[in-house]
Amino acid sequence: MPHIKPKATPIFQTSVFTFDDLNELELYFEQPGQRYMYSRYANPNSDELANEVNKLEGGVGAIVTSSGMSAILTAILAICKAGDHVLCAEEIYGGSAALLTQELSRIGIEVTYVPSEATYSFDELVKPNTRLFLAETMSNPLLMVFDIKRLATETHKHNIKLVIDNTFATPIVTKPLGLGADIVIHSVTKYLSGHSDVTAGVVICMAEEDLQRVQKVMLTYGLNLSPFESWLAARGLKTLRLRMKQHCTNAQTIAEFLQGHPKVEQVWYPGLHKHPQHQLAKEQGSGLYGGMLSFRIKDDKEAVNRFMQGLKHIPFAPSLAGVSTSISYPLGTSHRALTPEQQQKIGITAGVIRLSVGIEEDEELLTDLVRGLAKI
Repeated sequence: MPHIKPKATPIFQTSVFTFDDLNELELYFEQPGQRYMYSRYANPNSDELANEVNKLEGGVGAIVTSSGMSAILTAILAICKAGDHVLCAEEIYGGSAALLTQELSRIGIEVTYVPSEATYSFDELVKPNTRLFLAETMSNPLLMVFDIKRLATETHKHNIKLVIDNTFATPIVTKPLGLGADIVIHSVTKYLSGHSDVTAGVVICMAEEDLQRVQKVMLTYGLNLSPFESWLAARGLKTLRLRMKQHCTNAQTIAEFLQGHPKVEQVWYPGLHKHPQHQLAKEQGSGLYGGMLSFRIKDDKEAVNRFMQGLKHIPFAPSLAGVSTSISYPLGTSHRALTPEQQQKIGITAGVIRLSVGIEEDEELLTDLVRGLAKI
């Protein structure tokens, strides 16, 4: 057979790898990372994806997982055990809140939600068994921007690990590890893969001991990513930088348009000067503000329905960060599990709509939004 040097990595669609003899098996255990045995442990495609994401985030290593939720679970279980305590930002993805409140509490991990006003002054909430603080670079769905450097200073003062969900920002906008975070997680399903055809997650660590724990949890709990989805995600990652620039440009244009529309009561986008953390976002994001925004029309579900029905090209799809623009309804999807009191406290009301801005021509998007708003 001729020597083959493919430019694109082949798909290693296999569950197991073979050995010539017992000597080669022993080398597998003596030289970790030099050979493959079983795809739940490691696979060339998942390794490629992990390595490429790690280069972007600047960690000591990364582990890919089967979904964004499994990445959050892996990061928490790598640090916490039964009897430990977690601090979590009040403004957080609803799935993260559900995991902590409904599931991890059942195995003895306690959670306290840190009110937004106490984000950098949470001393009174720290307990002797507090191990971890979970927050997002930009909160889902109301785009509160966290000062990661300041948050890292406060968490490390108490010897607490800072875990940042960087899904909304991506490393093109913000690199939390360089600002002091200990662990970064992504739903690879979103921007890193970028084409709405993969479900995956990744955990990137700043310390080797954390990375080893993350790998152990992934392997033992069977949270690995399949070879084909690893390959698809690695392919999508190649265009991340180009895609993010267009996402950001389009989002800025649309946010400014919505801000001036008479039927829009409020817009949440860090690129707007009125955004309370605009200056922080500008500094932390090198002038890029991401492709996600939310806006509020009047708090009436029927008005939201009429808006959605008036759109011809922007679908209602309860996810985000694909190349095509989509809208979501946090009250009925991502933050459905929160109590009405929690929803109200963080500002998720009946008229809030989340917009994931794609990379289409912005004129097309503006035309469709005008069409939808005219139906209200």
